[in-house]
Amino acid sequence: MSELPSTLITRIGGGAAVGDYVQILKPRVMSLVVFTGFVGLAVAPGHLLPVLAAIAVLCIAVGAGASGAINMWYDRDIDAVMRRTAQRPLPAGRMEPGEALGFGIVLAVGSTVVMGLAVNWAAAALLALTIAFYVFVYTIWLKRRTPQNIVIGGAAGALPPLIGWAAVTGDIGWGALALFAIIFFWTPPHFWALSLYSAGQYA
Repeated sequence: MSELPSTLITRIGGGAAVGDYVQILKPRVMSLVVFTGFVGLAVAPGHLLPVLAAIAVLCIAVGAGASGAINMWYDRDIDAVMRRTAQRPLPAGRMEPGEALGFGIVLAVGSTVVMGLAVNWAAAALLALTIAFYVFVYTIWLKRRTPQNIVIGGAAGALPPLIGWAAVTGDIGWGALALFAIIFFWTPPHFWALSLYSAGQYA
């Protein structure tokens, strides 16, 4: 990630900088998740009040950020040995592990509860499933155990359209499943290409 503007260097209570908190949310990944979630919401049959649609998209974004924060907390040791990731807030020592984990948990719980209370609990359940799948199945279980981690773990990145769809309809339709399949099968070649590009940094 490029150097953050000086306006984001302000530190919170003498701890990590605001920019560090932004970075552990993985903004690039979050933007893709928001886009696919919005697509699911936009193509779903039915109508959702604009304010509720905005809340749904915001909750999807915050939930994605929560997943990113917890992922960075767990992967701080392997991030430290890769040139591409060594300057992230945790391996670089700019943020304490407990800060990142606590931040991620608060965002995960908050986004799920707000989605349920403001939109519907079907969308909230799918959001919670997405966060849990990314953290426990992909990050903790698969990532360090098998090169196939991205095949199975890619399901987490393919779930946001289902969340957007459910926000409108309260359930999952065939259109949402089609969007899920498109993203699920696109993910492995994309990330395998990135892995091959960075392979030398794992040695």
